[in-house]
Amino acid sequence: MNDIADIFCETFSFGEDARDVNRHVNNVAYVQRLQDVAIAHTERNGWPMAKLLARGVFWVVRSHRITYLKPCQPGEEIRLYTWVEDFRRIRSLRRYRFVRAADGAILAEAESDWVFLDTATGRPKPIPQDILDSYVVHPGADPR
Repeated sequence: MNDIADIFCETFSFGEDARDVNRHVNNVAYVQRLQDVAIAHTERNGWPMAKLLARGVFWVVRSHRITYLKPCQPGEEIRLYTWVEDFRRIRSLRRYRFVRAADGAILAEAESDWVFLDTATGRPKPIPQDILDSYVVHPGADPR
């Protein structure tokens, strides 16, 4: 497949509503972006939610881990990179990097462990080969 987005990048800025009492972007806003960019990458690679559900499968998050390195202010242009670190039988580790566009500063790094499920049973299911083939795996990638 020639149209695979291997390291996917989305440019955005957090809205003013993401500001917390510490006067920077709240951690909950970061977590929402992790999910949003993973879905966008999956859709970009040919697997929109409707297509997955029609096959009776779905991805769910097992865990997130985020390391915050520098504060982010609402309105700053951010480049959010995501890529697949690995695939296992029923799981996939996805990594993320939040980079401030103005100076290239890494604001946060994260990873999510995703599990592939059968929608009828709610149980984990092996990831089919055609879905595996829709991604380029980048162990240890540095998207800069």
